Amino acid sequence: MVRRLLGRLGLWLLVAAIVVFAVFPFYYAIVTSFRSGSELFTVAYLPDRLDFDNYAAVFRNQPFGRNILNSIAVAAVVVALSLFLGFTAAYALGRIRFRGRSPLLLACLAVSMFPHVAVLSGLFELIRTLGLYNTLPGLVLANLVLTLPFTVWMLTTFMRELPRELEEAALVDGATPWVILWRIFLPMMAPAAVTTGLLAFVVAWNEFLFALTFTLSNEMRTVPVAIALMSGATGYELPWGNIMAASVVVTVPIVLLVLVFQRRIVAGLTAGAVKG
Repeated sequence: MVRRLLGRLGLWLLVAAIVVFAVFPFYYAIVTSFRSGSELFTVAYLPDRLDFDNYAAVFRNQPFGRNILNSIAVAAVVVALSLFLGFTAAYALGRIRFRGRSPLLLACLAVSMFPHVAVLSGLFELIRTLGLYNTLPGLVLANLVLTLPFTVWMLTTFMRELPRELEEAALVDGATPWVILWRIFLPMMAPAAVTTGLLAFVVAWNEFLFALTFTLSNEMRTVPVAIALMSGATGYELPWGNIMAASVVVTVPIVLLVLVFQRRIVAGLTAGAVKG
C-alpha cells in the first residue's frame, strides 16, 4: 500500500513538473507583456498592474492586425487544401492496390523529413516564376510543401483501419468512389481529420523561414515574421514588452483551438490503436 501511494505521488509530481515546464514560459510571457521600461529587466512572477500599453503599441506601430489576418488566411487555406488533397490521396493509397503504392507512401514520409532550407532555393525559383512572390498564394504553396506529406501519411494510416465491408456494401448499392469517400469515410474519420487539420494549422501558423523569404512588404507578412522584425526606436533596442504582447496575441488562438477540439484530438490520436 505504501509503495503504491509513493508511486502515485511520484507520478503526480512528474506530471506537475512537466506541466510547469510547458506552461511557465507562456505564463511568464503574459506577465512580461504587462510590464515596460526598466521593469522588464527585473524578475517578477506576478503582474504588478494590468497595463495594456504594450498590446496597443503592437497594433499602433505596425500593421499587426493585417499580419494576423494574413496568418489566418494562409493557415485556413493550407488546412483546407491539405485535407482535401490528403483525403483523396489517402483513399488511393489506403484502399486501392496498384504497383508502387508503398514506395510512393514512403516518398511522402521522406519528403517531410527534409529541412526547410534544403528546398528553399528551388521553391523560391518556382514561386518567382509563377509570379507569386510577396503574395499570400505564394505562402500557401510554400506551406503545402510542409503540411501535405504528413497529412497524406496520417490520413492513409487511418484510412487503412476502416472496415472494407462498408465500402463493398456501398459499391453494391451503386455508390461511386467519390460518394464513398465523402459521405461514408469522411464522417468516420472526423477525429483524424481534426487532429491532422490542427497539426497542419499549427505548422502554417508558426512557419517562419518561408514567410520571411517569400514576402517583402509589411502588409504581406505573417505574424512570426512581424514579431521577429520588431525593433526599437534606435533599431538596436528590442521592445521586449511589445514582443511578449504580440506573442501572447498569436498564441491564444492555438490554445483555444486545442481546448475546443481536445476530445476529437485525443480520439484522433488513439483511433486505430486497438483493433477488434
